[in-house]
Amino acid sequence: MNEINLFNLQEKEDGSVAVSGRELHEFLEIGTPYAKWFERMTEYGLEENTDYIVTDIFVPNSKGGKQIQINHALTIDTAKEISMIQRNEKGKQARQYFIQVEKAWNSPEMIMKRALQIADRKVIDLQEQIALDKPKVIFADAVSASHTSILVGELSKLLRQNGVDIGQNRLFSWLRENGFLIRRKGTDFNMPTQKSMDLELFEIKERTINNADGSIRTTRTPKVTGKGQQYFINKFLKELEIVSGV
Repeated sequence: MNEINLFNLQEKEDGSVAVSGRELHEFLEIGTPYAKWFERMTEYGLEENTDYIVTDIFVPNSKGGKQIQINHALTIDTAKEISMIQRNEKGKQARQYFIQVEKAWNSPEMIMKRALQIADRKVIDLQEQIALDKPKVIFADAVSASHTSILVGELSKLLRQNGVDIGQNRLFSWLRENGFLIRRKGTDFNMPTQKSMDLELFEIKERTINNADGSIRTTRTPKVTGKGQQYFINKFLKELEIVSGV
């Protein structure tokens, strides 16, 4: 296989080998223009996406630029069949070459090599995915281990630790604008909306204060539950990924 290199073979994603239709056409010294010749070859029963796929190549034009030409990526079996159809010395040479390619490609050594390459790619993909998911996993684990509700300001710190640049005031504003906290001025301002309470994202902590004059004052503070912390961190991280194009 290495002693003769008649064609630039291309390895496809599924592990098979492809041959350029135009390269084969040139090697066989076909006088008919490529498009017309290949159309005639398909009349022998070749099926698109099974025996070949349509591809494009860029070639120089007379104006110094480039133009697109239609090409075809042929399977080894298809290339052998087309070579045999030509019934000439060039066709015989090409067919013998493809037979040797097929034998070498299906040898135990090459099968093992491709298996190792596929395994390596899967490991790399898995490592990349773990790196992307690591902030989410760390946060989810931390939240699941804690049942403590936190203040909105503390949530903004958690968000910053996970790569989201937002402070307490901006987070309060965002929560109001997106319907999680009441935006209407009054005694309920910044309190959780009914939607937030139904989703169990917030809870209200009440505190009773004894004033110096003997009167009693009650304060209410919205706090983000463990479920809410996980909800908001995942929501912001997802939006960050969309913006970053990840």
